[in-house]
Amino acid sequence: MAITRIPTQKRSIETRDKIIAKGFELICNNGYYKTNTPEIAKYAGVSTGIIYQYFQDKKEIFIAGINKYSEDIMFPIFSLIDENAKLPNDLYQFFQKIINANKKQHTSSSKAHQEITAMEHLDKDIENIFKKQEIAFSNKLYLLFKNNDYNDNGLKEKMHLIVNLIDNLAHEECYHKHESLDYSKMEDIVITTIINILKK
Repeated sequence: MAITRIPTQKRSIETRDKIIAKGFELICNNGYYKTNTPEIAKYAGVSTGIIYQYFQDKKEIFIAGINKYSEDIMFPIFSLIDENAKLPNDLYQFFQKIINANKKQHTSSSKAHQEITAMEHLDKDIENIFKKQEIAFSNKLYLLFKNNDYNDNGLKEKMHLIVNLIDNLAHEECYHKHESLDYSKMEDIVITTIINILKK
């Protein structure tokens, strides 16, 4: 197998980026274990040899895709948080906005999100990427509230719990879809719980 390289010329960078984009898209659509490198090459419009100039295998392509796109897919609410901003008076509405943005992205990128989540449980490298991003978002929320004079005692732990509550709510509503559950009530319970956590 050829030694992989990081391109420096514009055309080579564009080729590598195309392989990442198309490879990630194909893996998310078909599933990691149902996709091979020749299929990625064909989908990207390049030869298999070109693929191996830039990547050792499909796992490297998938991880490159996760690093490139997963913030938008897994944590789209990053862009809604400015840790240096003044918190709004209405925290209920603030968290409702975050929850709605999170649900919207889970719906629009459902295949990619589900494939990344599935692989997170099967591959340590992918799990570590996800953990790193989860902590990064928790810390962003933590800094926002700390900068707005919230009690720092246990605040990081509270934010981690809050991030998981928000994410689990999106999974419930977008993927599990239990007909016997009222998700508007569940959303109200989650937001009320978050506000109560912050009061402690």
